[in-house]
Amino acid sequence: MAQRPVTRGDAVAAAVTVGPRLAVAQADTAVALAALITARALPNPALAASYTKDPPPYHSTLEIPFDFPWLRGPRIGSAQAARVAAEYHYTFQRAAAALDADTTYTRALAARAHAQLSRRNAQDADSLRRMALVRRDAGDASDLDVELATVNAGQQANTAAADSLTYVSTLLDLQTVMGLVANEAEIVPTDSLGAPAGADGSADAPAGATLEVAAAEQTLNSARLGATLQRRSLWSGLSLIAGFDWGDPTNPGLLPSLGVAVPLPILSRNRGAIMQAEAELQRARAELALARAEGAARIARARRERAIAIAKVGRDRVLLASADRVATMSLTAYREGESSLPNVLEAQRNARDGLGQYIDDLADAWVASAALRVYTLTPTSGRP
Repeated sequence: MAQRPVTRGDAVAAAVTVGPRLAVAQADTAVALAALITARALPNPALAASYTKDPPPYHSTLEIPFDFPWLRGPRIGSAQAARVAAEYHYTFQRAAAALDADTTYTRALAARAHAQLSRRNAQDADSLRRMALVRRDAGDASDLDVELATVNAGQQANTAAADSLTYVSTLLDLQTVMGLVANEAEIVPTDSLGAPAGADGSADAPAGATLEVAAAEQTLNSARLGATLQRRSLWSGLSLIAGFDWGDPTNPGLLPSLGVAVPLPILSRNRGAIMQAEAELQRARAELALARAEGAARIARARRERAIAIAKVGRDRVLLASADRVATMSLTAYREGESSLPNVLEAQRNARDGLGQYIDDLADAWVASAALRVYTLTPTSGRP
C-alpha cells in the first residue's frame, strides 16, 4: 500500500482541524457565548388576567421588571470576561494540539533516522563479518574474529528490527494525533530533521501575559464582577405593575391601576449566592497565582532545555566527524591487517552512538523550541 507524503505543516493543520482535543474547548467557548447573550437579554414583562365577583370583575396587569444599570453592568461584564477567558483557553488548546502534532512529527523523523542508521549499521556489520571470513580463510584472522563479527552482525540486525518497529509505532501515533483512523502506517513524513526552528532566541521573552495567564486574569475579572452582582442583587426584584379593571356596571369604561412590586428580603438575603460568588473569586485568585508560577517555570525549563540541546548539537557535529574518521581509519587498518577486530568494533560503536546521540539532540532541540513558542504565546502574538 502506497503511503501518503505528509509535511510538518500538514500534520499540524490536521491536528487543529479534526483532532479530538479541541472539542471540549470549542464547547466551552460556545457555552460562554450563550452566557453572554443571556446576560445581555432584557427581562420579559409578565401579563396577568383575573376575574372576581366584586365589581369590577375583570382585571389585567402588566408587570415590567426593572433592569438597573448597577446590576446589568456587572452581569454583562462578568459574562464578557468569561467569554474572553474561554477564547484564550481555546487558542491555547489549539496551540497545544499543534504542539502535540509538531512534537510527534519530530519524534517520527528521529525514529526514521534511527531506523535508517540501524539498517546501515546492520549492512556494515554484515560486510565486516564477510571480511572476517575472507581473512580467516586466507590465514590473516582467527576464528575469534569471525565469532566477534558474527555476534556484532546479529546484534545490529536486532537493533535494526527494533528501530524499524519504533518508527512504525511513531507513525501510528502521528496518525492518531492527526485524526486518521487506520490499523497500519498510511503516511510518511517528508520533512528533514535539520536545524530546529526558533533557535535564534526569538521566543525567549513573551511580550506581555501569556495565554494561560491572560485567561486566568479574565476568569478572575469575571469572578470579581460576579461577586459584585450577587452583593447588589438583594433588591433585584423591583418591578412596575400597570393594568386596567373593567366590567363595573356603575362605572363603565377602563379603570387604570398602577403599582410597584418590591421584594421583601425576609426569608433569604441572598447569602448562599454571595458566599458561592466569593468562593469562586478566591479560587480564581489562586488559579491566577498558580498559572503565573507554573507558566514561568514551564518557560524557564523549556528555554533551558532548548539551550542545552542546541549546544549539544553543536558539540555532536564536531565529535561525530572525529568518530567517523576514526571508524574509517580503523576499518582500513583492519582490512590491511594492521589493526585488530575489537578496535574496529569499538570505533564503529563510538561512531554509531555519536550519530544516534546527534539525532536525539536534534529532536530534543526541535521539541523544546516548539514548546517554547507555545508557552510564550500571548493574546496578541497570533498562532504558533
